Amino acid sequence: MAIEIKTASIEPIRHTFSNVARRQGADKPASRYLEAMYDLQPTVNFHYKPLWDPDHELYDTGRTAINMEDWYVFRDPRQFYYGTWTIARSKQQEVAERNYAFVEKKNLLDLVSAETRERAEAVFVPFRHAEYAANLNNMYICAYGYGTAITQAASFNAVDRLGIAQYLSRIGLMLDGNTCESLDRGKQAWLEGGTWQPLRQLTEELMVTRDWFELFVAQNFALDGLAFPLVYERIDGELQKDAGSTISMLNEFMNEWYGETTRWVDAVLKTAAAESDANKAQLEQWARHWRDRASEALQPVAAEVFGDRADEVIGELRGELATRAKKKAGLDIE
Repeated sequence: MAIEIKTASIEPIRHTFSNVARRQGADKPASRYLEAMYDLQPTVNFHYKPLWDPDHELYDTGRTAINMEDWYVFRDPRQFYYGTWTIARSKQQEVAERNYAFVEKKNLLDLVSAETRERAEAVFVPFRHAEYAANLNNMYICAYGYGTAITQAASFNAVDRLGIAQYLSRIGLMLDGNTCESLDRGKQAWLEGGTWQPLRQLTEELMVTRDWFELFVAQNFALDGLAFPLVYERIDGELQKDAGSTISMLNEFMNEWYGETTRWVDAVLKTAAAESDANKAQLEQWARHWRDRASEALQPVAAEVFGDRADEVIGELRGELATRAKKKAGLDIE
């Protein structure tokens, strides 16, 4: 008996959902990112204003000094929606877990001098509290920002920061043999140590910054733009002189994450600055102010490792951040 298999081609009536079709036409296929981002935030039928903020709607463009004709132009160059973000982070976590397992299996930290281990603990463990503050700040941006294009990316960023804080906690546990003593010392240093009080004060100021776009500039551009290169490049590089690549292996996720995330931050700033001269001037004012505050807050941290060279290191990082702002976002913060 012969069996004949036939195929039929079915042409879809439309290629995407209405929220995307309204923007780019129904006949053009859309990426999953666009379908999971465009116009998902409610704009009508709120019925009443929030009792805790009667001057604003539940979702309100008036919560920031930045003005945009279309808040959905802040497209993420990484094309992250929940699916792609979780897949990317899962792959990165697998690499990180292998690094941590390798360091533990080979007892590589035992080969590092006690002095270097103490220096590493003194920087990385207290810094986990700054990462938790970054988690809260990005959750604020997600809660009060306008448009899914930026709020969903901020929520992913917030969860990433909690993950980084946990990685820093694991580094502390590996350094102290899982006794938790390093975490207790790190907490006390964050609460009482003179080195960390300027940074602690800055993070608390950011937590009460009401303009969510200003907070985006302060946390994700100014503070991160100095702190990550300082901690995971300069200080990590200094520790390599004795520890080799051991500690760098434990920090690989943080370095990779920062390089990826700056693409999103720079794209947001560039888009907002290109919208109007008023936006550009406001962004430059915020960037300069918070860059200066972050420099002051991080100087004692740099001094813990670099001593008298701390001012030189911070100055170099400020210059690199200004160059990045000019080249990637079109902002002049010299």
